[in-house]
Amino acid sequence: MGILSGMANLGLGNLANADIYASAEKDKATEADDKVAVVLEKDLIYDKSVECPVCGAKFSTKIMKSGKAKLLHADQDLRPVYEGIDATKYDVLMCTSCGNTGLTRFFPMMTSVQCKLIKENISKGVRIPTFSGETYSYDDAMIQYQLALACAVVKRAKNSEKAYICLKSAWLLRGYAEYLEQGGEFEGNLAAKLKELKANEEEYLLNAYNGFLEARQGESFPMCGMDEITIDFLVAVLATRFKKFDVAGKLVASILTSPSANARTKEKARELKEEILAGLKKK
Repeated sequence: MGILSGMANLGLGNLANADIYASAEKDKATEADDKVAVVLEKDLIYDKSVECPVCGAKFSTKIMKSGKAKLLHADQDLRPVYEGIDATKYDVLMCTSCGNTGLTRFFPMMTSVQCKLIKENISKGVRIPTFSGETYSYDDAMIQYQLALACAVVKRAKNSEKAYICLKSAWLLRGYAEYLEQGGEFEGNLAAKLKELKANEEEYLLNAYNGFLEARQGESFPMCGMDEITIDFLVAVLATRFKKFDVAGKLVASILTSPSANARTKEKARELKEEILAGLKKK
């Protein structure tokens, strides 16, 4: 007889053969399931109404809920990596009326001359894409980044703005490759697609490097929301990637001797210095 066999006398015969530890184990399993709840991209974005500075039309765009998304880490070239979402996909605004497109940071800042240039060189001929999914796909986002870069060229934006678009385009392509490598949906030759994405990432990073290098010579700080130390570190990282060790070495040295650089940045600069030295040995 079970240790709860006496429950029958109390009208609870259904518990007479109960496993006294089963419910506790089940509760633990339920708690574990709750802790590993999957974070869905669609729950980390919302639709926002934005007014275009070029044509005055209002349009809806998808924006990431920055306060809700959990930052996991940042890549060496400052790309933020979040849980459940690629933030880079949601940092471009595209007017669905005139085609004016730009990074969220720069979108509202348009001069009358720039508005005219967009109307004459973008709005008259652009075929504005439409996106119907609950979220932006990587292909959707890449179209927006390409249009943002085209608009930046047309409106004669600063080198820093064009470089930043190139940098974030590279981040987007890296995220796309990671998505596919982790089993994301794709039809076609996966190996060929990954090769294409990584080659395009390199091209965008090289353009970002050249653009920021030019911007450092003629623009004031902060630049794209980054102070001089951050820009110098970013350019040093990119210079190291493209084996421009003389440029990288000088920038790292300036960071390490700068009184305004914080301890964390100096530690990252020391790590980069080791990469530079290792790269020089291989030459």
